[in-house]
Amino acid sequence: MTGACAIALRIWLSSAGAATTQVIRMLRDNPDATPVRIHGTNVDPAAPALAACDVAEVEPYRVSDRHYADFALDFCRRHRIDVLIPPRRLDALAPHAARFAEAGTRLMTSSPAAIRVLTSKSRTYEAARAIGVPVPEWRVVSDADGLRGAVEELGALGGPVCIKPAGEYSAFGFRILEDGPLRLRDLLEPARPLVSVGAVAEALKRAADAREKVPEFIVMPYLDGPEVSVDCLSAPGGALLAAVPRAKQGRYRLLLDDPELVGIAARVVGHFGLAYLSNVQLRHWQGRPVLLEANPRPSAGIFQTAFSGVNLPWAAVRLLTSGDAGAVDGLRLGGRVAVTEVATEVREVAAEVVRQRTTATHPGELATTA
Repeated sequence: MTGACAIALRIWLSSAGAATTQVIRMLRDNPDATPVRIHGTNVDPAAPALAACDVAEVEPYRVSDRHYADFALDFCRRHRIDVLIPPRRLDALAPHAARFAEAGTRLMTSSPAAIRVLTSKSRTYEAARAIGVPVPEWRVVSDADGLRGAVEELGALGGPVCIKPAGEYSAFGFRILEDGPLRLRDLLEPARPLVSVGAVAEALKRAADAREKVPEFIVMPYLDGPEVSVDCLSAPGGALLAAVPRAKQGRYRLLLDDPELVGIAARVVGHFGLAYLSNVQLRHWQGRPVLLEANPRPSAGIFQTAFSGVNLPWAAVRLLTSGDAGAVDGLRLGGRVAVTEVATEVREVAAEVVRQRTTATHPGELATTA
């Protein structure tokens, strides 16, 4: 995978978010000097990351797993993609790894079985607790009565309680449950995602009365910070090759040298057999680190690990394509990096490579036009 005259490796970064531009830089500036051609897609044709790609298209929006997998396979065939790195829709793509391989594309993913468990926070906690990984107390609710009962039970443990969707919604839907009156100082401090128990209970009741499909929610103690995100590189089967724990401290990220945190991440990665890039998030409860969630995909902040001295995204690509991750030891941990805003001039995404989406006539219908 070396040499300036080598044919460019075609890498597709699907669901390319804003931080993807930093990952693109890491892939282009890889330590092997391998030329790469970056393909990117997003449901939003104006997504900034698309302008940083060599080839850009618009993904179909809110379609079924089958339609998304068909779109992805078609994209790989048309563009002769060598490597697909998906941060979303893993449940749609992972079962078709063999079909991607037949098309000449290596899909960076863990097993469908691991993805099924880890896309449910409740199943994740159950499996983690069974192998001795510390987890917080939690309750699963989907109606107003269940919510009130869970809040009363968990509130008795002391401290605030929070709620979030039990599925893979990233941070969307997270709320701290607070029934106290609004204070003046609350208006003078940074906004927090607060909501009253009564308001949430009423929302669940209205949805049930309207016969809307109500997803399951997790009710749990609000865990003490700082949140620690452990970016992991592992071989197929779950053998941990490298791990970089990052703790948030305002505008800074601490690259922690903490064997206990790495040990928890290694146990999670090994048990679920996670492959290539994954992310284990931890917080503290009653003075000890506990699992917040585990994601069988790279984190949005993985670019921050560049300051550890190892290019994790490129190491994963090497591992996927050649079975060798390269030199990933000698991590520089214990430092602090600042997260700053950077303005980047972008080119217009070429109109001929953007497939604008239209409104689907039926739910699940692939809605794109040439």
